[in-house]
Amino acid sequence: MKLPEASDNPDVAIIGCGPVGAAAALGLADAGRRVALIDKKRPPPQLGRFGGDLRAMALSPASQALLAELDLWQRLRPTPYRLMRVWEERGTAELRFDAAEAGRAELGWIQESGPLSEAAWARLAEHPNVELLLGESPSAVTPTPPAVALQVGRRRLSAALLIVADGAQSPVRRQLGVKAQAWDPQQVAIASIVRTSRGHANTAWQRFLLDGPVALLPCADAQTAALVWSQSPAAAERRMALTEAAFCAELTCATEACQGEVEAVDRRLRFPLAQSVARTFSPHHRVLLIGDAARVVHPLAGLGLNLGFEDVSGLLRTAKGALDPGAPGLWRTFARRRRARALGMAHFLSALQGFYGLSQPAVGWLRNIGVRMVNNSAPIKRQLISEALGLGPLAQRLR
Repeated sequence: MKLPEASDNPDVAIIGCGPVGAAAALGLADAGRRVALIDKKRPPPQLGRFGGDLRAMALSPASQALLAELDLWQRLRPTPYRLMRVWEERGTAELRFDAAEAGRAELGWIQESGPLSEAAWARLAEHPNVELLLGESPSAVTPTPPAVALQVGRRRLSAALLIVADGAQSPVRRQLGVKAQAWDPQQVAIASIVRTSRGHANTAWQRFLLDGPVALLPCADAQTAALVWSQSPAAAERRMALTEAAFCAELTCATEACQGEVEAVDRRLRFPLAQSVARTFSPHHRVLLIGDAARVVHPLAGLGLNLGFEDVSGLLRTAKGALDPGAPGLWRTFARRRRARALGMAHFLSALQGFYGLSQPAVGWLRNIGVRMVNNSAPIKRQLISEALGLGPLAQRLR
């Protein structure tokens, strides 16, 4: 698809066509901006033998509102979760978060990656303000005061604003010389879909083991759940080599059969875990970093994509009404607030993981006391729920 006019001079060029980049493209195009969306290829589905996408993501109410605004929510069939139960390997206390305590019908939704991508691409392909440039990544990116020059294959583009959303290993971020502050949790994750003997009852389960957290997230089929199991590289290597029956037995034990016996597991994916925050989210007044190109956080709280969608919501608000989407000073506050939010979440998740990884009896005793106090305090739980869902005052202030 070609832009109607001046196709080599879009208002905005976006590198990366994952969910965050696609959402930014749609929002800006809906607002009348001419957008060039650039990537090597569309994100491929990761289909398993159960028929669904092996990658599932948690969506917060704030993300739901954005997707509805972009005319994507109506095209999806996400699974709501109304309860979240969190407990640990060496403790007796449990955190129980109930949507009703926050005055909501649900805490959030679990959505397969593939259908979300398909919905976004259906809209992008038909949008008159979007040009899709697939097959090439930019070989050169040169920000200048009047525009950002990009060499994409044989095309040379000049954009008023460049948005970088090309993932955690962002080649464009490296081209721009932007370093990232990194935390290595020395863990990897195993992800898959599992079938269990009992239904999930729209509950998200997470148990903190000494080696890392394991989570079961509800899927559309009541007796299937999305698995995200963080662990040491050595443990992951051993578990990836297990037979299906042996893996299911270990997972049943690790989750204390919270959904009954794990009866089957789909194809297992393994990926490294890392946390990083770019040193700046706006290295030039005409360049923005968003999504995983800006920050990567531990999946234990399911915040990664939601933080990226928060970026998009704030970006659309800031760009609204601006004659020049890359005007000097336009993005200064946005970039500072988003980086502060990212740093806060990265430090919090690192501390939480470390806190649950301490095995000393005295620490465990104090941890159980603290967990019981939080679980018995309705105001504290309401505040935690609001911030986690992107609806709390802190989350709103840092958008």
